[in-house]
Amino acid sequence: MLLLSVALAMDCFTVSIVIGVIQRRRIWRLIMWIAFLFGFFQAMMPLIGWLCTSHFASYIESYDHWIAFGLLAFLGCKMIAESNKVEEQQHLSPEKLSTQVLLAVATSIDALAIGISMAVMGYESVTSLVLPLVLIGVGSFVFSITGHLLGIRFGNGIRKRLRPELLGGIILLFIGFKILLTHMLE
Repeated sequence: MLLLSVALAMDCFTVSIVIGVIQRRRIWRLIMWIAFLFGFFQAMMPLIGWLCTSHFASYIESYDHWIAFGLLAFLGCKMIAESNKVEEQQHLSPEKLSTQVLLAVATSIDALAIGISMAVMGYESVTSLVLPLVLIGVGSFVFSITGHLLGIRFGNGIRKRLRPELLGGIILLFIGFKILLTHMLE
């Protein structure tokens, strides 16, 4: 479960680095809030997947990767388009709640499939899910904070070479394609 929580946290970590690069400064309230959202959604998606397995599993499994891809592609394309604007004209802000929630949902769609597989693997009650869900949530929380701080710390070097919004958009598109290809190859 610990390895699974680390694997699920990698998308949160990557997106948090991008957020840190864009943000440029430590605003602890925002860092903790985004990390909380990422951890919360990463922990709740397996629960939702587990709860829905008996009723909707076949529907969810067939298009969850398309939802994740669509959300990440939308945000990635928007970031790339806004990378050409001057800073004052950019509208995709990590400080906006709508952006935070979209990123948290998009990076946690894979966790929905984990919840479906947990039901198949024999997790029969919500109490049996408590430890895995806590590990997943805490892992994503910690990796999000770490990524955010790394993005802020090393962001100046990145900003000198690349526009952070362009880099962030490309990374979000890459994560979206990775999710799509992973599910299509299964």
